[in-house]
Amino acid sequence: MKLYIFPFLFFACGCASNSGVVAIGSDTYMVSRQAATGFSGLGTLKADAMKEANDYCTSQKKALKVISTEEAKPPFIFGNFPKAEVQFTCENLNIDEPEDSQP
Repeated sequence: MKLYIFPFLFFACGCASNSGVVAIGSDTYMVSRQAATGFSGLGTLKADAMKEANDYCTSQKKALKVISTEEAKPPFIFGNFPKAEVQFTCENLNIDEPEDSQP
């Protein structure tokens, strides 16, 4: 029985982590992405987090405004895997309606 538990625990600990959109204050949100290993690049993690933040704001018919970003620092060993975090707000779109021009 013990031999079957170890591979399962190893597999469960090696999974990537995605937070989804999390409210961290009044109209302030956070999205994070973490790789399952140290062999993943930060660029794709940050891009994925930014895309999820933008998609969230777009779904509310608002514009993304990034407050801050943070990335994990190397070396990526002992559980310090690549991670990117984006804090943001969604602001109202400033679209001016065109005035009716009369001849």
